[in-house]
Amino acid sequence: MKQQIMFDLDDTLIYCNRYFFHVVDQFIETITSWFHPFPSVHALAVRDKQNELDLTLIEQSGFRSEHFPRSFVETYRYFSHLTGRECSKQEMEKLWELGIQVYSHDTEPYPHMEQTLTQLVTAGHELHLYTGGEAKIQTRKIEQMNLKRFFENRIYIRQLKNNDALESILQDGRFDRRHTWMIGNSIRTDVVPALTAGIHAIHMQTKEEWEYNNIPIDIKPTSAFFRLQQLKEIPITISQFLAQ
Repeated sequence: MKQQIMFDLDDTLIYCNRYFFHVVDQFIETITSWFHPFPSVHALAVRDKQNELDLTLIEQSGFRSEHFPRSFVETYRYFSHLTGRECSKQEMEKLWELGIQVYSHDTEPYPHMEQTLTQLVTAGHELHLYTGGEAKIQTRKIEQMNLKRFFENRIYIRQLKNNDALESILQDGRFDRRHTWMIGNSIRTDVVPALTAGIHAIHMQTKEEWEYNNIPIDIKPTSAFFRLQQLKEIPITISQFLAQ
């Protein structure tokens, strides 16, 4: 039976978080070296403040590329004010450049990405791609991976990725919710919206997850809900569910 299967992009089909984590480590190393005379400016304190500011910006206006480097600069300003160390325009520019470079890395697929998508298309299912972020950045990733081979014009890029955004896509596309799936790594933006909308959900668990994505699942599933570790598990999981 034909299913409409919606995939998340970042950290579901392609790597993303690990590049951010790497740049955050570089940022922490830079800040702690600049503020080394001040014991209150240690690695954990810097990490916590940057994460707090980054999450606040996302909650205010969604996924914008400026948020990440801005969180670096605002963290720097916070500790400058806290310690009395003078802010430097040159240092702030260096931190901005460090943060914005995370969007220029080459796109790398998760293992079995192509195999999985090919199997699902061959089985007769209709694939959709639903990703959060800025159109220019996300489109570049999609083009580098040549993903239109699988998703054609069924690609949705939203700056705010939440319950309302998914509901709008489902209504506008007149999806049959009994045969619709959402597959992604984020409990916040993939799993909970899918369960709220009454469609099937697959949570792709990752080794290192961004704190923003981890929230309690406070809704009881009324459709299928699976937790998987690898993309190659998806076709057989859906096939076995449909065979029941």
